[in-house]
Amino acid sequence: MTAWRDVEAAAPEFAGRVRALFDAHRHKTIATLRADGGPRISGIEVVFEEGELTFGSMANARKGTDLRRDPRFALHSATVDPVEGAEAQWPGEAKISGRAVLAGPIEDGPPGDRFHADITEVVHTHLNEKATLLVIEWWTPTHGLRKVERE
Repeated sequence: MTAWRDVEAAAPEFAGRVRALFDAHRHKTIATLRADGGPRISGIEVVFEEGELTFGSMANARKGTDLRRDPRFALHSATVDPVEGAEAQWPGEAKISGRAVLAGPIEDGPPGDRFHADITEVVHTHLNEKATLLVIEWWTPTHGLRKVERE
């Protein structure tokens, strides 16, 4: 299992930027797989705690049902538009994908399930310093940190 602490240890500066994007806004979006294999997008809140990326699902929520059946997920940070004329200051957006591991019941709040992320990929998409290229950086447990730039 690859926990958030593993990403931080392998690529601390990259992990810091990704975490800042997730921490900047309360609400994120998670994609799960429906029983028929189709995608489902839901709002979600996530927390980085004790080296883990954790999230929950209220009892009987579809996303929790999806994750218990097929644990694959893709999580997306909140997205903000670049400010015209100040595009180079745009922080970008972040994505984390992997498998949800059931970690027990939610302890605070309404009943439901708590999950830890077994991370398979972390992505930070942003612009270069001159705001002339799209920069895509991604980390996987197998290949580490990689980067491409596109016009």
